Amino acid sequence: MTTAQTPRADTSVTYREAMREAMREALREDERVFLMGEDVGAYGGAFGVSLGLLEEFGPDRVRDTPLSESAFVGAGIGAALGGLRPIVEIMTVNFSLLALDQILNNAATLLHMSGGQFAVPLVIRMTTGAGRQLAAQHSHSLEGWYAHIPGLRVLAPATVEDARHMLAPALADPDPVLIFEHGSLYNTSGTLPTDSAPVPLDRAAVRRPGTDVVLITYGGSLPKCLEAAEQLAGDGIQAQVLDLRTLRPLDDTALTTAVAGTHRAVIVDEAWRSGSLAAEITARIIELSFYDLDAPVERVCSAEVPIPYAQQLEQAALPQVPDIVAAVRKAVG
Repeated sequence: MTTAQTPRADTSVTYREAMREAMREALREDERVFLMGEDVGAYGGAFGVSLGLLEEFGPDRVRDTPLSESAFVGAGIGAALGGLRPIVEIMTVNFSLLALDQILNNAATLLHMSGGQFAVPLVIRMTTGAGRQLAAQHSHSLEGWYAHIPGLRVLAPATVEDARHMLAPALADPDPVLIFEHGSLYNTSGTLPTDSAPVPLDRAAVRRPGTDVVLITYGGSLPKCLEAAEQLAGDGIQAQVLDLRTLRPLDDTALTTAVAGTHRAVIVDEAWRSGSLAAEITARIIELSFYDLDAPVERVCSAEVPIPYAQQLEQAALPQVPDIVAAVRKAVG
């Protein structure tokens, strides 16, 4: 097996490499940190994110686990209660459902149920999203489910810089943090600024300025929104692109500021429309910024079907750039 090399901060790196370097830095700087999950060691992770870390840090710090999400997430909770800083990798979000009892009934509630005596400083990473022909059981976008749960912080890094710099503050958080990594982003690349620093976990980021409409999105939908905004600019429509980054807690100030500056909003969310994060964001905009709106809020979500395996059907079920452009045109009128 080829050992992964440490990417230089002033060169182009992939999202995968940025996440790996974030874990490498955490393992080097804090002996309490360890990584555990299915195939994270000898295999280098199901998506190659932890490639080379076993050789560098050894099996005590990079631990392959049995195929039992409930067991190893529970072990991570116990380790966090015991003073360690575990990074638990769940292969894909659909498998997290096998550990939902641990995440919801233990990790998210122990601080409250202990009267503030027992924090759970646990980080759980998992791959999310569709678009890679993994069929209905492996293409979920369930971030909105977890964003519903008090006691959790939910992150969705969409850029190389966020992949590199969200992990450190997540590990420093006394509460459990879930990091959702969209599978389509692993091979994307970007340049890390030499002066980049840890990313704040409570603020959204404007990825493109604009005055006519705001595209509100996160994770794997960010590149599609940026592409749509570029197309719209050719027709004189200046679309702002707001990357939520943190799904719980949502940055209400960023939402209200964006709506106040553009007066129109389009939400792009790969999850299903019914009961979605897009629905929650719409409700907040109505509650907080109703009189700033010049048009109804538009939503672009996945079709209300299990995600198909066939490539053309899968692409038809997911939000795509033409869908986003059409929604913007409707909002702008």
